[in-house]
Amino acid sequence: MLTLKFNKHAWIKILNEWRNRFFHGYYEKCAINHIFTFSVILFGVSKTCAILSAIAYYLLLPLIYALSLLPFRVLYLVADTVYVLLYYVLGYRKKVVLANLRNSFPEKSEKEIHRICKDFYHYLCDLFLETFKTLTISKTAMVKHCSFTPATVELFKRLAAEKKSAVLVMGHKGNWEWAGNTFSILCPQQLYVIYHPLANKHFNGLMYRMRTRFGTKLIAMQDTFRDMVQNRHEVNATAFIADQAPQPKTAQWLTFLHQDTPVFKGTEKIAQKMNYPVVYVTVTREKRGYYTVSAEILTATPADEKEGAITIAHTRKLEEDIVAQPSTWLWSHKRWKHKRAAVTTES
Repeated sequence: MLTLKFNKHAWIKILNEWRNRFFHGYYEKCAINHIFTFSVILFGVSKTCAILSAIAYYLLLPLIYALSLLPFRVLYLVADTVYVLLYYVLGYRKKVVLANLRNSFPEKSEKEIHRICKDFYHYLCDLFLETFKTLTISKTAMVKHCSFTPATVELFKRLAAEKKSAVLVMGHKGNWEWAGNTFSILCPQQLYVIYHPLANKHFNGLMYRMRTRFGTKLIAMQDTFRDMVQNRHEVNATAFIADQAPQPKTAQWLTFLHQDTPVFKGTEKIAQKMNYPVVYVTVTREKRGYYTVSAEILTATPADEKEGAITIAHTRKLEEDIVAQPSTWLWSHKRWKHKRAAVTTES
């Protein structure tokens, strides 16, 4: 999901901008400065930022629940309004999105690039509000709006019948949050999702409730292998979203969307250690508010695969999915912020 990160430097910057925007008089600004300074002295910077984070959470919580209760038609009217604000007014990461699109699709014209860009922002706004909908959506509506193909349901039922746990790998494409919900409703395996806990404990708790409403369980990234070993006696599926930007030194470098790209090796390494079948998951947007999930086994015995082969396989599958439906991948992510270190040789 899209997340809000809170840290002391960001909050001080926000406070200063808020003060300058809404308090124009000298004495008003002094009063705000004194209140903030007193709070820092009394509680410390970290505690003050935590208090501000809590205030932001409790102010936003009623709005988030209200949005989740809206009928889909009204929800998407709100999304259209957010789109205008995000794309035309704020220009949120527009330079990053356009640069990513141009580098990924050098064969496309500027007109095509801008069309994909606009479609992406529409999708992004829909995704943001669809995620909130998870708080209150029913099981019936969830399966209606994010369905699994019959072959996919059969695949997971067969793996469960064979007492085989699985490693699921996918990208930030379509509505991956809804895909996890529907999996827990339709499939017999216990689903575990690897996630990054948020720094703000209040928003982290909200995300936890949204992701676990239908039975999904979460594993913090740093605990992945330990927890998978502990859970090895049950039939389960553990989902990895493997298209984030790893540190260059620990990555496997591949050509992905015409660019030299670092890819996480952790999914492959864990799959080989556990020797669980690796299943690639595709989430396709059929129309606004409706997604279809399909899956295929990349390898049934990862321990027998050559080093790097599984990483190459799931990266190529994701690339195919993005090319087929480019507007529904997370282009605002700074996926190519890391560059491969130059190899130097001594003469």
